[in-house]
Amino acid sequence: MSAESTEKLALPSGEEIATLGQGTWHLGEEPARRQQEIAAPRLGVDLGMTVVDTAEMYGDGAAEELVGEALRGSREEIFLVSKVLPGHADRLGTVAACENSLRRLRTEQLDLYLLHWRGQWPLEETLAGFTDLMDAGKIRYWGVSNLDVDDMVELTALPGGDAVAADQVLYNLSRRGVEWDLLPWCREAGAAVMAYSPIEQGRLLKAEGLAAVARSLGATLAQVALAWVLAQGAAAIPRSGSPDHIREIRGAVDLHLHPEALDALDKAFPPPGGPTPLEML
Repeated sequence: MSAESTEKLALPSGEEIATLGQGTWHLGEEPARRQQEIAAPRLGVDLGMTVVDTAEMYGDGAAEELVGEALRGSREEIFLVSKVLPGHADRLGTVAACENSLRRLRTEQLDLYLLHWRGQWPLEETLAGFTDLMDAGKIRYWGVSNLDVDDMVELTALPGGDAVAADQVLYNLSRRGVEWDLLPWCREAGAAVMAYSPIEQGRLLKAEGLAAVARSLGATLAQVALAWVLAQGAAAIPRSGSPDHIREIRGAVDLHLHPEALDALDKAFPPPGGPTPLEML
């Protein structure tokens, strides 16, 4: 069986989003790179990478401020995602954190708002905050990040918890543990899976097994790594701070992984043989 990268991923509502988006972790922290980091997401949106993911944690809001500046004037084209820190994720804190993110992002509404990871506050508290934000029109959908199967089962058992739109997790060729149980669970529940660090923050680009497949396909290592994630039915949000890198990774959407390539990747990066605790970066 061959694998095609797909351009769209359906949310539980039926709305479709781009499978290849843009992450922003560590953007906005170096003044010398600011203009290039502003140009990159603008180009990405032009090339169809319209999911833009950020968080209040990234640079203490610096990434959100950069995104707000970079994407001014093109808000309607973007599916904008941000996240609340666990320490802020009680009912009132979730609302306040979102309002601060909206201010930095220069927008009145987020398309998707995520709990960044599970912390001290009960999930009921965070869910109540999400509900308040939806009722106020400040977010369209809510979801989670770094929650494993047990957490997802607990969440969806709560009143209204089955409306979770997505779980954003660490997933790439070298981090395949979620394939054992979390990915199947999310597919059954209808929650979208979003893969952060889909190139393992660049570390995969040193893997010979990936390089061999890339050479056979006439593609770059990053393109193959991303095409593989997309072929698993997940969205990928690689970080990029340069237009040249944006142009490169956009090619992943058009990359065809034939059976021999998939077999070679499985040999170089074996799938899990049993349950694996959810990994985080």
